[in-house]
Amino acid sequence: MKFSWKTLILWSLPVLIVGFFLWQGFYTPNSSNEQNISSSKMTYGRFLEYLDLGWIKKVDLYDNGHTAIVEAIGPELGNKTQKIRVELPILNSELITQLKKAHVDLDAHPQKMNNSFIGIIGNLFFPIIFILGLIFLFQRSNNSGNNTGSSMSFGKTRSQVQVEMNTGVLFDDVAGIEEAKEEFKEIVTFLKCPESFTAVGARIPKGILLLGPPGTGKTLLAKAIAGESGVPFFNISGSEFVEMFVGVGASRVRDLFKKAKKNAPCIVFIDEIDAVGRQRGAGVGGGNDEREQTLNQLLTEMDGFEGNTGIIVIAATNRSDILDSALLRPGRFDRQVMVNVPDFKGRLAILSVHARDKKISKDLSLEMIARRTPGFSGADLANLLNEAAILTARQRKSFISIYEIDVAIDRVIAGMEGTALIDSKSKRLIAYHEIGHAIVGTLLEQHDLVQKVTLIPRGQAKGLTWFLPSEEQSLISRTQILARIMGALGGRVAEEVVFGDTEVTTGASNDLQQLTSLSRQMVTRFGMSNIGPFSLESQRSNPFLGRSMGMKTEYSDTIATNIDAQVQAIIQNCYENTVQIIKNNRPIIDYLVDILIEKETITGEELRQLVAEYTVLPKKVSYASRL
Repeated sequence: MKFSWKTLILWSLPVLIVGFFLWQGFYTPNSSNEQNISSSKMTYGRFLEYLDLGWIKKVDLYDNGHTAIVEAIGPELGNKTQKIRVELPILNSELITQLKKAHVDLDAHPQKMNNSFIGIIGNLFFPIIFILGLIFLFQRSNNSGNNTGSSMSFGKTRSQVQVEMNTGVLFDDVAGIEEAKEEFKEIVTFLKCPESFTAVGARIPKGILLLGPPGTGKTLLAKAIAGESGVPFFNISGSEFVEMFVGVGASRVRDLFKKAKKNAPCIVFIDEIDAVGRQRGAGVGGGNDEREQTLNQLLTEMDGFEGNTGIIVIAATNRSDILDSALLRPGRFDRQVMVNVPDFKGRLAILSVHARDKKISKDLSLEMIARRTPGFSGADLANLLNEAAILTARQRKSFISIYEIDVAIDRVIAGMEGTALIDSKSKRLIAYHEIGHAIVGTLLEQHDLVQKVTLIPRGQAKGLTWFLPSEEQSLISRTQILARIMGALGGRVAEEVVFGDTEVTTGASNDLQQLTSLSRQMVTRFGMSNIGPFSLESQRSNPFLGRSMGMKTEYSDTIATNIDAQVQAIIQNCYENTVQIIKNNRPIIDYLVDILIEKETITGEELRQLVAEYTVLPKKVSYASRL
């Protein structure tokens, strides 16, 4: 193993420090053999008394007359001559005269030069080693954190420049956000052939802001732009600008754009720009001065007195409501591109991209997976296929089948699979609870289709009932909301009807929260009550005061009482209808519970076939013919 001199200093520094203190404690440079021999001490006043009594026989002076080793005899010393150490405050001529009158043998010992030199070296040794050690550690920390080798480089930006001009991502690798891709294809064309745009007076956009939920592909899209256009790509997070040192953030912004100008045309991508671009002066107690100065510098660089020709700034955030208005104006971020959660076609395209390097069974349809994953983002779909691939490898299979997809979907949505319940009263109660949800959802025409009912615990849930939306719903009717409220009440009502009020459990707590929220939104936001078509509560709130602290009540106490009464009336009406459904279908519920306890899982298609033997099912949109 090879050691450099820096490594040797680093490891030997603690040893040298400890050795120095030990040396200082055990070694006195100016001591002599005579001093080491004398262990007893005498005060100066006592020394003068002994001198007056004639009991001092010899005096040896050390340390320029500040220390004396005397040979004295007296009753206190057992009438024996002993050597005693005396600290002399001032060696004056009167004391010398008094010693001569008493015929005391006097001798002076000069200070040795080598001891003085060792003392000087000892006093300077530790400070020099300490300073050198600090310099070395400071340089080493800078080298490991910034790779610049400079102890004053903390103000430099740590942006990652793609020197090879290839991010490895193209538009073909980005799917499910076709509208956003069309917006950026113009930017790529502008970077490759600007003449076609400048001929008619068009100029390249200075900034593009990507908005959307997490995991929808904002960062991936920015990399694809750089990969398609073949220009340098600067990638930095908004949090890297904000530091505790005043002026560091602004310095990093200047350094970033200075590097970008040297590599123009180029793309500067700032991820999570809300970390530095928040509204100035907002929040309790005002804003953060360092962050605001960083934002001011960013605003100046994007559109100030000095132009940045050829630099396109792309930023991404999922919290556009807290961004400063000066940052969003044209001239800085000329375009705002919304990257939403993909629809069915988008999910199918995303699955096709992520399934390229995975072995999928021929019987498995990507369409079926896309239909079963409404609301999944691109990151969720990638994670879904990866979980299915891991489960396939764990079971030593060669291809991903529908079973692995089912387990992966359940795990992504609800969590890991738990231990199956043993046959008991608790298991039967949970079975009635889940069948209550399923039977109400199956018999209501406007409710979503039941996909699966299971007693296998996942996460915190002891049992689960899965519903599959019948279509991509952006607008929900009043009938559909009421059907969802009744479906959520199905489990609680089944417990009451079968086991009685005294046996009702806490399993419906989450269901009650959901239905209460839905019914309140019907009254206060959607105007679906007897109060009238009024929006009484707004979703807008002050994001710097929390999600609910900044909301103002814009109605009277009378309206508030009416809101509570309407919410209670909606839930009570749905509750009575749900009780009627459960009581009217008690035989089929008991039959389904027995089957569920035996099989532990019933698919939606099996459930509908069993229910159809007892009653007529409402007409619903089914995906069975599409898959």
